[in-house]
Amino acid sequence: MCLTGVDYFSTLGYQPGIAFLAAGILSPLATLIVILVTLFGLVPLYSRVAKASPHGQGSIFMLENLLPGWRGKALILVLLGFAATDFVITITLSAADATAHIVENPIFAGYLLDRVQITILILAVLGAIFLKGFREAIGLSVILVAFYLACNAVVLWRAAEEMLTHQAALSEWQHKLWANYHSIPNMIGISLILFPKLALGMSGFETGVAVMPLVKGSRGKSASDSVEGRIRNTRKLLLTAAIIMALLLFASSILTTVLIPEALFKEAGEANGRALAYLAHRYLGEAFGTIYDISTILILWFAGASAMAGLLNLVPRYLPRYGMAPNWARAQRPLVVILTLITFAVTIIFRADVDAQAGAYATGVLVLFTSAALAVVLSSWRNGWRQRLLFIPIFLVFTYTSIANIIERPEGIQIASFFIGSILITSLISRTMRSLELRIQQVQLDAVAEGFVQEALRKSGQICLLAHRPGGTNYADKELETRTVHKLTQHEATFIFLEIALSDPSEFGGERLEVTGHQINGFKVLRCQSPAIPNAIAALLLNLRDTTNTIPHAYFGWTEGHPLSYVFKYIFLGEGETAPVTREILRETELNPLLRPKIIVG
Repeated sequence: MCLTGVDYFSTLGYQPGIAFLAAGILSPLATLIVILVTLFGLVPLYSRVAKASPHGQGSIFMLENLLPGWRGKALILVLLGFAATDFVITITLSAADATAHIVENPIFAGYLLDRVQITILILAVLGAIFLKGFREAIGLSVILVAFYLACNAVVLWRAAEEMLTHQAALSEWQHKLWANYHSIPNMIGISLILFPKLALGMSGFETGVAVMPLVKGSRGKSASDSVEGRIRNTRKLLLTAAIIMALLLFASSILTTVLIPEALFKEAGEANGRALAYLAHRYLGEAFGTIYDISTILILWFAGASAMAGLLNLVPRYLPRYGMAPNWARAQRPLVVILTLITFAVTIIFRADVDAQAGAYATGVLVLFTSAALAVVLSSWRNGWRQRLLFIPIFLVFTYTSIANIIERPEGIQIASFFIGSILITSLISRTMRSLELRIQQVQLDAVAEGFVQEALRKSGQICLLAHRPGGTNYADKELETRTVHKLTQHEATFIFLEIALSDPSEFGGERLEVTGHQINGFKVLRCQSPAIPNAIAALLLNLRDTTNTIPHAYFGWTEGHPLSYVFKYIFLGEGETAPVTREILRETELNPLLRPKIIVG
């Protein structure tokens, strides 16, 4: 829970100030709406996500399974753009708020420190630690979260005493509330409208699901019982974290709204981005206020570390597997350098301003919530109207919230669009550049297929594969045509037909190719499935070369059509002009022409 909490609980560092800037004196009621949506929307929603992805893959994994093919891949790429927005802005916003707690602390207040430079320094330290090698330390997160929550509890308790002892501020707030909004229904209605602006107080649930592999299941039980226990305990984790955060959010929103003058929340104000820290310094003295600042700086820094770890886990999981990132994207250090440079750029663009980044952060968080709701709705569609009745309203709430936030804060969708566009463009370039990789790492022939190979070697001393489109039955005509064109006798070549069925072409390639042998009307046929036909042929030919110590031959016929159309078909649909592409894959893989399987076209 604390590993989740470094992201979730750390929002207390800036959420009260952002909530007041968005809702003013309605901040407590608007925060209450956030709490209700969290407890009765996000907790049930992510409980269902936890059940569907018990190994921590999250809602994106659910959508990948529910929407196969290119439509699913396209949606995943877009969601990865929003996820990148969420995680990157988590890093930069947390670092900017840590900077605010440093700059506004009385010890450093007189030094005219540059916020952008300090924030970049914090980000550089974070990147340097990941370059050396960073593992999320649960023990450290427990210490930081316990220290931070204890400091918050002390501040809130002391501020509550002040509010209840001197009730003039409370009475003044109540008077302003009724004078401006007149009735409770009016207050609730406006709070509902303001809800999208306060969505930052709900971040952290994707992290809660991501830590599932660390959650213990049922002890001494079967594997399925252990998974069920992990799901059950994760649901307890999510509910416990939500209840703790609900209490802290509601208390902090009331106390900061009542006790802090409105002018101090604005830009350059003492409470801007650090409302609870302001109360700590004001009511508990500079010494405890500095301790509170240290606790906040540490947890905000660790929230950035958690987000960086999330990105380092997310990018290698999807993009290289889709062929939409080079293989080096699986390595940590190059990714750390790129991500750190991106955080520098975002910090400079937003001038290390917490308020300015809130829109982009909320956009990333809300779109991920909406995608999770969509995944749950799709997965529960066949489970009856009760399931639909529960999750469709949640999906509609987050859809409305996401759209309203995008309209209200267009800078959020602008930076998300940058990440989405960058991912799409680099993905297309990478898929094209990697299209000639062998991809398949292992080829397995069954006993019948192996028998065909050995028989061909005994009869003619070599292996001759004849490409044939699956579904056709004209084996005799195909063999006669090939022998006529190439002037081959039965003694010179014993043909084995090769049929490759196209599987999901959006997949970049399987690690294993399983080849089965079939005897059809006296003809020997090898069959397999692959998302890219030329790659499968090349892998099979190289395997036959290595296992038989001969140079296999593959015979093809030319296809009709424009070459560029076949390039597109191969990259995105897995087929195309098979013969030249197969030959090029072999050329890229085997540099010695004498050891290269032969491609013969007629």
